[in-house]
Amino acid sequence: MGETRLQWCKEQADEVKEIMVENYNKAVEREGKLGELELRSDDLLRKSKTFTKSAAKVSHQSRWENIKMKVVIGGVLALLAVVVFAVIIWYSVRGD
Repeated sequence: MGETRLQWCKEQADEVKEIMVENYNKAVEREGKLGELELRSDDLLRKSKTFTKSAAKVSHQSRWENIKMKVVIGGVLALLAVVVFAVIIWYSVRGD
């Protein structure tokens, strides 16, 4: 009877050992995945900083292009107003 109890304890210990080895292997695998995830997150952070800088440049460039366009439109409207006033003055002088 002592031998069967000893055999049973040995089997239980072997089962626990297998579970512990499996848990250890999963932990090692998880550690590898976490390391990979950390590298990917660092890369994503670096890319987001680059994107932020690029977005700021594009925004600045777009703002200047918008200002230039407004100046051109204002110049054209001013020139058009001068031409209209010149025509009005010319007709008023010529009509006398």
